[in-house]
Amino acid sequence: MADQIIKGGKELDAFLRSLPVKVERNIMRAALRAGAAVLRDEARANVPVDSGALRKSIKVSTGFKKGVVRATVKTDPKIAYYAHMVEYGTKPHLIKVQDSERPINWRLTGKRNKLTYMSMRTINRNALKIGNTFIGPVVSHPGAKPSPFMRPSFDSKSGAAIEAVTAKIRERLTKEGINVPAPEAE
Repeated sequence: MADQIIKGGKELDAFLRSLPVKVERNIMRAALRAGAAVLRDEARANVPVDSGALRKSIKVSTGFKKGVVRATVKTDPKIAYYAHMVEYGTKPHLIKVQDSERPINWRLTGKRNKLTYMSMRTINRNALKIGNTFIGPVVSHPGAKPSPFMRPSFDSKSGAAIEAVTAKIRERLTKEGINVPAPEAE
């Protein structure tokens, strides 16, 4: 990634710090959200689509903690818990029926230690199922190649994100009635 040069960064920071804290915080939150939205849109464009859940789960959030405004682009683990596996890939591994998912094979009747038959439902719950096919208690997964979508988004669009941040700062300062000079042409 090429280094990003922001002209007037020190002056802009000093000016923003001279504003009331609430105004500075609101301006920076809006600006960082605009920059993060650029990265979010690029990540959504880069994500491999299967069901679309991973694409929909990529969100922007902002926060303010200990005097620092932050913006985050992340996936919602409730919607797409597997996002890290898509980004980084997986090694070959075994998939087993979890012990917590295995019912007791033999059901006890009212008398202690007297066993009854194993039901078909119990047998099916001891096997992994893909679609309507029961496979067995263990499957050898070949692994998955990485399909990065977050990191390349940052690498390719960080300059555009910085431009979006500065444009939003300029827009919000103008809205507050503060005269903002036009950006310097390069």
